[in-house]
Amino acid sequence: MHFAIISKVIGVLLMLFSVTMTPPILVSFIYDDHTYATFILAFAITFITGLAAWFPVHSIKQDLRTRDGFLIVSLFWTVLATFGSLPLLFADATQLSVVDAIFESLSGLTTTGATVMTGLEDLPKSILYYRQQLQWLGGIGIIVIAVAILPMLGIGGMQLYRAETPGPVKDSKLTPRITETAKALFLIYLTLTLLCALSYWLVGMDFFDAITHAFSTVAIGGFSTYDASIGYFDSPAIMLVCMVFMILSGINFALHFFAWHMRGIKHYLNDPEFAFYGSMIVFGMITTVAYLIYSGTYGYSESVLRGSFELVSILTTTGFSVADFSVWPSFLPVLIFMFAFMGGCAGSTGGGIKMIRVLLIVKQGMRELYRLIHPNAVVPIKIGKKIVSDRVLEAVWGFLAVYIVSFLAMFILLLATGLDFTTSFTAVGACLNNLGPGLGDVAAHYGDINATAKWILCFAMLLGRLEVFTLLVLFTPVFWRR
Repeated sequence: MHFAIISKVIGVLLMLFSVTMTPPILVSFIYDDHTYATFILAFAITFITGLAAWFPVHSIKQDLRTRDGFLIVSLFWTVLATFGSLPLLFADATQLSVVDAIFESLSGLTTTGATVMTGLEDLPKSILYYRQQLQWLGGIGIIVIAVAILPMLGIGGMQLYRAETPGPVKDSKLTPRITETAKALFLIYLTLTLLCALSYWLVGMDFFDAITHAFSTVAIGGFSTYDASIGYFDSPAIMLVCMVFMILSGINFALHFFAWHMRGIKHYLNDPEFAFYGSMIVFGMITTVAYLIYSGTYGYSESVLRGSFELVSILTTTGFSVADFSVWPSFLPVLIFMFAFMGGCAGSTGGGIKMIRVLLIVKQGMRELYRLIHPNAVVPIKIGKKIVSDRVLEAVWGFLAVYIVSFLAMFILLLATGLDFTTSFTAVGACLNNLGPGLGDVAAHYGDINATAKWILCFAMLLGRLEVFTLLVLFTPVFWRR
């Protein structure tokens, strides 16, 4: 383990992260909300800490190996979320405890969107902007790590993209090519954000709301500047724009990269995961809308609009809302919530198990049924025209097993803290899948649950964002053995 180079990288990350606290200072001056001193103090603490970690080892030059990559990927969110909580902790307007400030910061950076804050309309504009910016920064961090780094580490089937994904995924160390990958992904991410903001502005949002909601839409975060979320605007046009960009952001960014590079869309049309993702959205929409109409919950047009929006928002693990789906009739709340377990595509800002893993599990299940009838048959599993190796399938099933065990363990721990069954089950599911809203006591916000439960859910957010294995491997003795 190269601790010196790890300290160097973390130090640079902290110094860069401190710079992101300067735009809220400008927002504070523009809107004259008198919160700029909070961000100046947080900037100073973060920058000085980063400098202290970087300077003693700044001249050391070593290659980062796989084990270093695991540790840096894990520290990326834990360290930044801790320092990212400082403005929320220091601001007089927020009145947050340490656990609440870290919970809010981590929820933003992991693009979970679970909030402990209410009365958002009364908060300073700089604080509101900062929350949205946290999600946007977390989103691009997720994209770079998921597309450029995790395939190299071989996390739970992500190595399926070794041949297709841009970047240094065939090497055993992090090479300068990751810089090229990161630049291309950042340009795509920025372009989507600008297009989303422009679209929001054209359909009626003011400049501030358009920018801040574009941040959380493209990051699939779900934070809003209003307690009522997207429902505050009561605009079908804004809802449609939001749906389009949630769906786009839930697609593997490697496909966006190829479309950008090749100037064509054939990679979308030929990608089995994209087809499966689209089919789940269509299936979920039809089921949701049909039952809302059948139950008389809304009229026809309202059922189509609100039902489609909530389904897309939950399935992509964004967490925006235009209605309280938790009070919808019969099985609908549970059905919609279960869609979040599938989540977005691999290499997207979406959370959940990921569509590619669900697709592989379905194909493996179908193969086992076929083998019951033809026990001697050799039936390869294919994604498109590519045969998937047994090693990838083992990784996917291993991921699912650890995911389920982790879910159950945290679910039981939440029950032990005194939360009821529905709240505990959906809170763990919402945080582990980086969704945000749950059912029961966490349908609207997480501010009323106990501090112990919040710490457990912080771990769940990290676990889900880091693809489970990336974090859990740090707790194994073999990881630290020379």
